[in-house]
Amino acid sequence: MKIFFITAIVLVFGWMYWLSIDSNKSTIKAQDQIMDTKLKISFGETQLTATLFDNPTSRDFISMLPITTELEDYASNEKIFYPERKLADSGALAGYKPSKGDITYYAPWGDVAIFYKDFSYSTGLISLGKIDENGVDKLKNADGPVTFALMEE
Repeated sequence: MKIFFITAIVLVFGWMYWLSIDSNKSTIKAQDQIMDTKLKISFGETQLTATLFDNPTSRDFISMLPITTELEDYASNEKIFYPERKLADSGALAGYKPSKGDITYYAPWGDVAIFYKDFSYSTGLISLGKIDENGVDKLKNADGPVTFALMEE
């Protein structure tokens, strides 16, 4: 009887623990989608917009704006650049599965990556935001310097 009681307690507390983790993930995901900070991405005569999410890494990225840089093509699925310093990554999820148009930060290397193709889950990848509409197709072919700045209201 004692073993049954102990097993039941372990199962109940284990179940409550896993529910709290799932709930926390949902809360984090919901918080990441409520911020409506708009980013302007300019190159040549082209201007794109993106929506940045509300998380510590995005806020740190915003603190560095405006940034003008050259983008490198990486692995035929993303454009990358290295900001002047690494971004804050405390409190971030362990990884992320990016989709076309996602703006991300790869913490292990310290680069911002903008995906122009869907990609697999990657440990150390943090979501910063998403390019609005189909603008990523234009960014894929960007040549010359690209400027990232907050949109003025």
